[in-house]
Amino acid sequence: MLLAFDVGNTNSAFALFDGERVVAKWRTATSAARTADEYAAWLAQLMALDGYKLTDVKQCIISNVVPQSLFNLRNLSRRYFQVEPFVVTAATVPGVQVRIPKPAEAGADRLVNAVAGHTKYGGPLVIVDSGTATNFDVVGADGAFEGGVIAPGINLSMQALHDAAAQLPRVAIERPATVIGVDTVGAMQSGVFWGYVSLIEGVVARIKAEYPAPLKIVATGGVASLFEGATDSIDHFDGDLTIDGLLEIHRRLQAKG
Repeated sequence: MLLAFDVGNTNSAFALFDGERVVAKWRTATSAARTADEYAAWLAQLMALDGYKLTDVKQCIISNVVPQSLFNLRNLSRRYFQVEPFVVTAATVPGVQVRIPKPAEAGADRLVNAVAGHTKYGGPLVIVDSGTATNFDVVGADGAFEGGVIAPGINLSMQALHDAAAQLPRVAIERPATVIGVDTVGAMQSGVFWGYVSLIEGVVARIKAEYPAPLKIVATGGVASLFEGATDSIDHFDGDLTIDGLLEIHRRLQAKG
């Protein structure tokens, strides 16, 4: 079985594959201090609940944007699964050209999304990934990563409002009933939610105006589903894009032997 790690700045997702099928998925808060032993204890319990055990894992693939975590993730794979993990980087991802001046600066998550987006939807396209940051990644007709836009994520904006303004509370991110808020919480939710809808619409429109061919727009990430039905700028919502990209990279590696 294949265990895929998608380690983001805020949350990490782990997906267990039996062949082409996802049989289990788990999420946890990302912590650079978490040791291989702690990961193993956590995974062993969750896998057992789904009827699996650590020894079922025969291959591992890692997408990681937290450099301090990589040592422990590699140790987890080597010590508990007895495998050398495949780590996604601009230099290792198969079948993707990175057309930016410094390819090493392309984050693993952005490359994995490029693979998945092009495989599932064709190209050219823009992938809007809403997480700790909101990324707008441009993928060419041939699947090449061509750059994009990075903006602060919606959670960061909400946290910044709470941290910087003494009278503004910490509130949940959700779509408000009206644009005009009639209390502090409603006003904050409206500002962040509709502000991000406008951010998405505005950046997508500017990318489309600059790009020389029609673009499909695909949204993914932890909070992408919040915007479904709120804007016509997104053609497809796909919450599993990164995990699907890790599986596709694994397929390509297997095909290469």
